[in-house]
Order: sequence, then structure tokens, then C-alpha cells
Amino acid sequence: MLDSAGQPDVGAGKRGRPRSEQSHAAVLRATSELLHEVGLRSMTTEEIAARSGVSKATIYKWWPNKYAVAVEAFLSEMMAESHDPHTGSAATDLRIVLRGLVNFYTESNGRVFAELIGEAQFDPAVRTELHKHLMISHRDLVKTVWARGVATGQFRADIDPDDAIDVLIGPLLYRRLLGQPHLDGTAADTLVDVTMRGLSVRL
Repeated sequence: MLDSAGQPDVGAGKRGRPRSEQSHAAVLRATSELLHEVGLRSMTTEEIAARSGVSKATIYKWWPNKYAVAVEAFLSEMMAESHDPHTGSAATDLRIVLRGLVNFYTESNGRVFAELIGEAQFDPAVRTELHKHLMISHRDLVKTVWARGVATGQFRADIDPDDAIDVLIGPLLYRRLLGQPHLDGTAADTLVDVTMRGLSVRL
């Protein structure tokens, strides 16, 4: 699993010998590759073991099932791409962050994300991990940018930050998960610009 900073928690497995960082990274790398190649449901723990060179028994010492491995592999990959651009303009920063999310969702990672969201409806552990390490981290990043915008007078101070985040991110997730209307770079720019007009003091 991941630690509070969104990084792999090497102490999260069962008690015993500490897991090798090299083996841990190999498992996550193999899992990411398989997620993109065959998908969450088709991927097996045996395939992860064969590709990573780490035994199936060892993998089960560190994770309860393939879904737990998949969540950590996906989140590790996504966290590496999430950052605060801090350009000096909160409005520009917010556009960059949201367009970055769209780029991530419209690439092969988007399919993996949708599969994990689907699995989360049946697996409380997957749902908890996605909420804790994906949704909260996204919201915290947008909140940071939003707070800068309010402080500099770019965003309206009378809007609750959580409501603003729902308005900003909601349409992107809706289009990603349902596939209609189409979500691409052009659609993302339009959604961001329309939303920003309602949330900004000035453009």
C-alpha cells in the first residue's frame, strides 16, 4: 500500500522480513505493464510473478490480492505525474492541473482508472485506497491552487472550495467513466474555460 505521502509503504505488508525495494519496484512495474496490455480483470497474479521475477507466494505476503497490487501500481504511476505548476497565476495553474488530469484520463491510464472505479463498487479495500490516495490527493492539489487564487483575488471567496472542486472535476470524471460526450484535449479546454468563468472574479 501507499504511505500518507502517496508513496509505496514498504512496511505495509505482513510482518516478517522487509521486502526488497528492487523486487517491490519490479512487481509494480510488471503490474503496470499488464494493466495496460490485458486489463485489470484479465491480469493474473501468476503473470505478475512471471514478469517481475518475484514469486507468487512473496507477492501474497505483501498484498492480499491482485487488485491491491493494481491500485498501488496505478497510484504510484499517477502520483509521479501530479504536481503543482505554480506559474504565478492561479487561474493558469488550475487550467494546467485540470488539463493534466484530462490527458491522464484520455490515455491508456484512463481505462485502468475506469476499471479500478468499477472494482471499487464491490471491493471496499479498493474503494478506500482510491479515495485515500487518489481522490484526496487530487482534491488537495486543487485546493492549494484554489487558495492561492482566492488570496490573490482571482477566484471568488464566497464559493466553498469543495463545491468548486466538484464543479471542476465532476464533468471530467463523468465523461471519462461514461464515454459520452467525448473527452479530449479540445473538450477539456472548453470545460475548463466554461467552469472558470463561473468561479473566477476575472479571467
